[in-house]
Amino acid sequence: MNQTEERKREHVQIALKENVSAHHNFWDDVHLIHNALPEINENEVNLSIQLFGKKLKLPLIISGMTGGYSESRKINEHLAAAAATFQVGMGVGSQRAALENQKLAETYSIIKDYDIPLKIANIGASQMVLWDKKNILENAGKIVEMIDADVLAVCLNFLQESIQPEGEANAKSCLATIDMLSREFGRPIIVKESGAGISRKVANQLKKTKISGIDVGGAGGTSFSAVEYYRAKIKGDAYNIRAGKTFWDWGIPTPTCILEVGKATNWELPIIATGGIRNGLDVAKALVLGANAAGMAHSLLKPALKDKKTTELELDMIARELRITMFLVGVDSVEKLSTVEVKYGLTE
Repeated sequence: MNQTEERKREHVQIALKENVSAHHNFWDDVHLIHNALPEINENEVNLSIQLFGKKLKLPLIISGMTGGYSESRKINEHLAAAAATFQVGMGVGSQRAALENQKLAETYSIIKDYDIPLKIANIGASQMVLWDKKNILENAGKIVEMIDADVLAVCLNFLQESIQPEGEANAKSCLATIDMLSREFGRPIIVKESGAGISRKVANQLKKTKISGIDVGGAGGTSFSAVEYYRAKIKGDAYNIRAGKTFWDWGIPTPTCILEVGKATNWELPIIATGGIRNGLDVAKALVLGANAAGMAHSLLKPALKDKKTTELELDMIARELRITMFLVGVDSVEKLSTVEVKYGLTE
C-alpha cells in the first residue's frame, strides 16, 4: 500500500473510531416553526426533486467519502446499492489515486453496477492547478468515464491540504481553472467545499464562471482538521497535532453558507447543503433555508462499512424523518419548503 492509499485508509478509520466533528453543529441553531393545522395528509407528501436534469426520489446526495484503497470498494458498493434503491445522488472521494494507479479504479467504478440517477465524479482543485490545460481536460474525462458520472465536482479542501503533512496547498490559478473547465468540459461542473464553507465573496467569484452548482460544504460536521489531528497523534507528530487542534473549528457554518451563496447568486445556481447533516430533519432545515438538496457523508459511513441492508435502513429512516418534518410544517412538496417559517440568526 503506497502513501496515498494508506492516508485514505487512515482518514476512514479515524472518522469511524474518533469524534472528528466540529464542537458545535449549527443545524441545532435552525428552528422550524410547527404548524398545528398542516391541512395535508402525511402519506401524500412528495419528496422528489429535479437536480442537474435528473429526477431524485429524495432531495439527498450521498457525498463523496472514499475510494482509492482496497477496503473502500466495499464501502462504495454498499452506498451505491442504497443510492439505487432510494434513487438519490451519489459522489465518490477524490479520484486522483486511480489516475496514478489504475488498479484502484475499481474502488470507484463499482458504483457503475448500480442504477444511480445522479453520479458525481470528484477531483481536488489543488492537484488540478498543477496540470496544464490538456492534462486537466484529459484527466477530467478519465475520472468522469471511470464512474460514468453525470457531473464533475471540483473539490476545494485547502484547510485539510494546509494541515496534513503530505498536503498540496496550491490555490494559485484555481478560479481560472474552474472557469476553463466550466466552459470547455463536456459535463456540468460543480464546485464543492469540504467542511470550511463557501462565503458570499467566493460565490460572487464563482457565479462569473459557467459552473452548474455549488456544494457549500460548510462547518459543523466532520472537521478534516480534527482528522489530521488524530493522524498526527497516532504518529506522535507534535507539530501537526498543534495545527490540527488550532483549526479544528475553522470555517463558515453550513446554514450561513446557504444564505450567503443564495444571495450572491440570486438563488439561480443549485445549492447542495453539505456539512453536519445528520438526519431527515436537518435535510428539511437546509431546504427551508434555500438549498436544493442536502449532502450527507459521516452519518452513512458506519452503516456502509457493515452491509447494504444497514445502509438502506439508514436512508429509509432519513426519508421518514424528512416526510414527518414536511407534514409537521404543512407542506406536501419539497418546492414548498421555501415558504416555511424558520428562525435562524440571519433570517430573523
